[in-house]
Amino acid sequence: MKLDGKVAIVTGGSRGIGKQICLTFAREGAAVVVVARTEKEGQSRLPGTIHQTVEEIRASGGRAIPVRTDITVDEDVERMARMAIEEFGRVDILVNDAAANVNSSIADLPIKRWDLMMRVNLRGTFICTKAVLPAMMAQRSGNIICMTSIAAKRQAPPGEVCYSITKAGIELFCWGLAQEVKEYNIAVNDLYPTGGVTTDGFNEVFRNRTFSEEELKRRKTPEQIAEAALWLAQQDASTFTGHSVNDDEVRAFIEGRARP
Repeated sequence: MKLDGKVAIVTGGSRGIGKQICLTFAREGAAVVVVARTEKEGQSRLPGTIHQTVEEIRASGGRAIPVRTDITVDEDVERMARMAIEEFGRVDILVNDAAANVNSSIADLPIKRWDLMMRVNLRGTFICTKAVLPAMMAQRSGNIICMTSIAAKRQAPPGEVCYSITKAGIELFCWGLAQEVKEYNIAVNDLYPTGGVTTDGFNEVFRNRTFSEEELKRRKTPEQIAEAALWLAQQDASTFTGHSVNDDEVRAFIEGRARP
């Protein structure tokens, strides 16, 4: 198994890409700490809970615990890291997947929604990472994967300016952090899909948008993104760190069509 003996914390683990990363990592032997706010159906407009993800992992023979966490709350995040170490003894991998996205023009975007995206996407990524760094630095190994977006690579389309800013900020965060922790053998990379990913969250955010035929052709599945995350999770600071990489590029690495 590719992650045998590893312990992974995955935020946004109740649904979508985050859930699939949890399932994929568990399939490959990792013990998974499933992190999200949703504990019960009905707490969110979207389906999926941390307990459902854990049940699926355990039903397949894997190891996992649910940890209800609001990643904008410092105490919640500190508890998340503490529970992971208390249960499994270490933290090897952190996947920062949890995100907020409100599709709205700047003129129409309520300030509280701007603040929400900044708190969840940027600040949440920072405090989750900060919470696990002491353990990773002490064990002199670790792997941090931050989910970003192709929206950070181009002029933001109408309605996606704030979201694009947060994802571009995460890219810079990863780039700088990779240099700071390289001496501790901690790999830090960001992963972005080359197209929209078919999830309940994506469909909800863009429910009023019509996509072109070309955009539909570029659609990805959570499984495709999770396999790319799996490859990244196997790297260390000597093999692959400080990169912004997409799922197509990782697939080329896996298949030997390109070199990392």
